[in-house]
Amino acid sequence: MSGTPYTYHGPEGEALPLVFDSPHSGTEVPPYVCPAAPREALMTGSDLFVDRLYGAAPRHGCALIAAAFPRWMIDANRAPDDLDAELIDGAWPGSINPGRKTLQGMGVIRRYALPGVPVYGRRLAVAEIQRLFREHYEPYHEAVRRELDQCHARFGAVWHVDCHSMKSRGNAMNDDPGRERPDFVVGDLEGQSAEPAFVACAVDTLAGMGYRVNVNDPYKGAYLVRAYSNPGRRRHSIQIELNRALYMDESRFEPHQGFDALARNLEILIRALAGFVRARIGREKRGKP
Repeated sequence: MSGTPYTYHGPEGEALPLVFDSPHSGTEVPPYVCPAAPREALMTGSDLFVDRLYGAAPRHGCALIAAAFPRWMIDANRAPDDLDAELIDGAWPGSINPGRKTLQGMGVIRRYALPGVPVYGRRLAVAEIQRLFREHYEPYHEAVRRELDQCHARFGAVWHVDCHSMKSRGNAMNDDPGRERPDFVVGDLEGQSAEPAFVACAVDTLAGMGYRVNVNDPYKGAYLVRAYSNPGRRRHSIQIELNRALYMDESRFEPHQGFDALARNLEILIRALAGFVRARIGREKRGKP
């Protein structure tokens, strides 16, 4: 364990108000966390190597923030009150508002690693959960919030890309069990989290490279996009899911020969989004809408 709950790579050269974050690519587990599920089951919920795939972002003037901790331990893409009361040993001192995903076993503290495979196999003490929030979840969100706020304060606007990967087929805990998935899914909360032109830039760039791209199906975006977007205040957030079969062996959890090609194509995407943002702020400097 490095002891740091996230990594931060600041923009190189001319900074842009474009921020990438990867909340599920971490693998570092503190010694006080002892899951019951086997490693192979736990790893199926991780967006392994996604931070590396987007590693070119700083070279194009963007910040890149990545969680060091794994999703199965505490999920930075769920609301802090999205808790499963049945997992808590004792009276929780705050509010509990479980969402639909939590009822499927995928709350901020996960019940299941895979269908029927409990992550912990026991209830967690209130103090254990509070420690996970304090040492991992909250510092990560503070880093993302701080970067977005600083960009918005400096430029008057900010664009945010929440980076994820998805299984090549959904399982019984997903909304699309057994369904073959596209190469990419771009989510904007059904048009609520970002200006349409930013979404179109991502979709058109990926489709132009020959990828199969869906919008909001089966992923619309979750807490990070919802919490930090407000297009009316010029805060734009999208979620991008990429198919793991493009870059890794899903059974061995290792990159395959497609990894480098995908990383190069994601740099093309990053360059396109950076160009979009640069043009936006350039027009504003010239007094154009």
